[in-house]
Amino acid sequence: MGAATGARNAARAVEDAEWFRVLARSGYVANGVVHLILGVLTLAVAVGSDGASDQTVVFKAIAAAPLGFAALWALTVGLSALGLWQLVQSVLMRRRGDEMLLAVWGRRLGAWGQAVIFLALGLIAAAVALGARPDAEEAAEDLSSVLLDIWGGAVVLGLTGLGVGIGGIAFIVMGVRRSFENRMTLPDGRLGTTIRVLGIVGFVAKGVALATVGILLLVATVTADADVAGGLDGAVQALFRLALGPSLVAAVGVGLLCYGVFSMFRARYARLTWR
Repeated sequence: MGAATGARNAARAVEDAEWFRVLARSGYVANGVVHLILGVLTLAVAVGSDGASDQTVVFKAIAAAPLGFAALWALTVGLSALGLWQLVQSVLMRRRGDEMLLAVWGRRLGAWGQAVIFLALGLIAAAVALGARPDAEEAAEDLSSVLLDIWGGAVVLGLTGLGVGIGGIAFIVMGVRRSFENRMTLPDGRLGTTIRVLGIVGFVAKGVALATVGILLLVATVTADADVAGGLDGAVQALFRLALGPSLVAAVGVGLLCYGVFSMFRARYARLTWR
């Protein structure tokens, strides 16, 4: 039995385990919790708060709450399980009908990207639970500074910004085209319509935030100024400085809240097997 066959057999065994499906669905709940708090923090920025708004701030806020330690470990388990589930699905993906092989690899790359995001969030949640207090903005600026100082680093930073920006555009397209429905079994009636609207608004808002992060990284590359680079909080601050900035930030905050609620429903109605 070859390595590829062995990997697929192991992936199928994981996919068939009901306990792991439950953990993967709990990952959507965890992701929803993160986005709900993130939405509240973003709305606070829109009304003039000096606070930050990114995932590390969310985890630190949870750590400061009663039973925050236990909540962080619950988030770690759920987010990590969902990331591992994405990896399992990427191994099992196959062609659909007359689908081109390139399209299969596109879906596989998408699954890998999601896996990296969820696993990274799980790792950050675990680090905060263990006492770390990371600063996403400072880390982004420091890494950008290092890349700009080494040969070829600017290219890496630029490609990273381009990738994040494309990811943001992909989220917007998924929201507008409602392609997220392809991975869900939505109920009929008013509930299904509500979930659909939450998904549209949430995907578009998250896409705008990610696209802004990508733009900041590209600007940092072009201007060779690492201080321009940033994460989600930097993107929110950049939007805030635009004309009608507070309104734009408020709209993104509401959208993130919608995405958080949508993720909660997704835990119930997602089709985990979407090969």
